[in-house]
Amino acid sequence: MFKTLRIISILSIAVLMISACNLPSNAATQDPNDPNVVFTAAALTVQAQLTQVSPFSTPTLPPPQPTNTAVTIPTAGPVLATITPNIPPTAVCDQATFVNDVTIPDGTATAPGATFKKTWRLKNTGTCTWSGYTLVFDSGESMAPVIDPIGTVAPGQEVDVSVTFTAPTAPGDYRSYWRIRNPSGVLLPVLGGWQSKGFFVYIKIGSSGYDFYSRASGATWISGFGNLTFGGPDTDVNGFAMYKDGQKLEDGSSLSKVIETSPQQVDNGVITGRYPAYTVVAGEHFTAKIGFLAKPDGTCGTGSVKFQLNYKEAGVLKPLGEWTETCDGPLKSIDIDLTSLAGKSVEFVLGVLANGPAAQDWAVWVAPQIAIP
Repeated sequence: MFKTLRIISILSIAVLMISACNLPSNAATQDPNDPNVVFTAAALTVQAQLTQVSPFSTPTLPPPQPTNTAVTIPTAGPVLATITPNIPPTAVCDQATFVNDVTIPDGTATAPGATFKKTWRLKNTGTCTWSGYTLVFDSGESMAPVIDPIGTVAPGQEVDVSVTFTAPTAPGDYRSYWRIRNPSGVLLPVLGGWQSKGFFVYIKIGSSGYDFYSRASGATWISGFGNLTFGGPDTDVNGFAMYKDGQKLEDGSSLSKVIETSPQQVDNGVITGRYPAYTVVAGEHFTAKIGFLAKPDGTCGTGSVKFQLNYKEAGVLKPLGEWTETCDGPLKSIDIDLTSLAGKSVEFVLGVLANGPAAQDWAVWVAPQIAIP
């Protein structure tokens, strides 16, 4: 029995050794038909692909191109699209550019029926010389124009072109539109001008005239003392302003529309009257007579003053005229051309300054007004 068990044990060990020899020790000895062998080979192939460069190409952006050069862009077909730099426009033969208004700014207040000359400054910005070119009316109010000829104008040269107009007589706003025409009848474009084709004059016609006499009570009267009330009395030593119609003047006359402006009764006293703002119309003048009231017996007193006409614009007082007068018999007529103030809104100021003592300085303004002569 013991001998039999020993033989069985030896045989069992031999079987185990033979089985161990049949197990796969490496890939070279494995059965290719074994499914485990196939799985292992596939895993190794994937691993090898992950560690090598992919055989597929990945699209990339083209390298940056230098600036300011033409760039060729590949398209789907055989045709190539090319981007090229902008080409400057072709030069123009006949072309003008508006520079500025030389006279009569837009909106200038103008007297009814007044004659005025409008001048525009243009530049020849074409390549052709202007010779025989003319100004022509386009639209709006023609206003009886008298057209100045245009001379020869070379490319790049500036030129002043002018038309003389006669303003309408009815109040209102008026515009007159103009263009340039070449000898062939072609109208030139005007860069920077009206609709890039022309230019215009624009005036305003309103009621003309300003009566200082009728507006005196609305003026601000001031002396060295301070504000004064228009209307006197004529015994006020602080100065006064009032009407003195029909009283005898130093020349013996008795006139209407007389304003007496007596300065404060001190040495070198003063009185001023600042009137409400007025927009001056082209062609207007300030006119008046200045002098003194006579004494009750009709003779001259000892009056001696400086009459002044000033105006206030944007808070600044500016002179228009000054006249030194003594009571010596005649009245003095004054006439001031207000052309330089045309279109401006200003406050006019009448002033009287005593030359030394103010006794008998009964200074008068006779019919002071602004009007077109």
